[in-house]
Amino acid sequence: MQVQDLGEQGLLKRLRRFCPIEFMGDDAALLTPAADHALVVTTDLLVDGIHFSDQTTTPADAGWRAAAANLSDLAAMGANPLGLTIGLALPGALSVEWVEQLYQGIVDCLQPYQTPIVGGDICRAVTPTIAITAFGQVLPDRVIRRSTAQPGDVILVTGSHGASRAGLELLLQPTQGQALSAADRAQLIQAHQRPQPRLDAIHQPALRSARRPPAGMDSSDGLADAVLQICRASRVGAQLERNLIPFPACLTAWVSEAQAIEWALYGGEDFELVLCLPRSDAQALLDQLQQLGSQARIIGTIIPEPIVYLRDSSHIYPDEILTLEQSFQHFQSPASA
Repeated sequence: MQVQDLGEQGLLKRLRRFCPIEFMGDDAALLTPAADHALVVTTDLLVDGIHFSDQTTTPADAGWRAAAANLSDLAAMGANPLGLTIGLALPGALSVEWVEQLYQGIVDCLQPYQTPIVGGDICRAVTPTIAITAFGQVLPDRVIRRSTAQPGDVILVTGSHGASRAGLELLLQPTQGQALSAADRAQLIQAHQRPQPRLDAIHQPALRSARRPPAGMDSSDGLADAVLQICRASRVGAQLERNLIPFPACLTAWVSEAQAIEWALYGGEDFELVLCLPRSDAQALLDQLQQLGSQARIIGTIIPEPIVYLRDSSHIYPDEILTLEQSFQHFQSPASA
């Protein structure tokens, strides 16, 4: 069965089973933040052929990734999710099963956080496109912002980087990575298809009791991009230690260490948090995250000079200045990509 066989109202009726009944039937959903909390709103857009494809993701995986991207943005603000709306632009000849699997993936990602789908819209289009708006809540004095990093803060990442980029490579080039074990291959592919938003990190006691909220954001566009964005917003710089950048240990059985570092810095879609906070607070948070099995690590320091350096204390690699131009940017010309 195709979308055009059902029509707009028929498809909406079919998709309502993925949504709690109390949010259906009106022109908009009603969400009430807890007393004294601020409302947090984020929107993410995913387009077939740009953010997902049949070669690398099933419809359910595409749905999971779409939801995870929005939950990660909420986590990056220190917010707990309240609900989300879904806008779909679909070709009429697309199968209804594809759409239902997409919604199932979204629901599967949301379920651990008890986050409902509270509404949305559908329209006809040439290319499948998913637009999700997520709503969250946070205490105003615990908001995580990009603009509050201070010289002397250390930079903590909540987990390893480069796994999603490695998983994408394995999906695009199945003959690659022959030295990897079956378990390692599956783990890297899972990291790309079903990333985990780090809402768990913002609930750690060390973060709640820190003397001030950290500066931070998520690393969905790459670890280097996140550090650069934080430094630009805070009008500071950073010194990163190359040997402390965490990436999956199995990568060096397949690619060089230099390639693994490149994927960790610029691969993107790892959805970890990058947080800047005083060292004592960072160490307490690090200890708690590592007890959960996370590959969290302190990777550098915020400095007054507005330049981001990648340094190698072993002096094998020369110092490198990182810039946003090295990261993926939409509308970037192929010559500069």
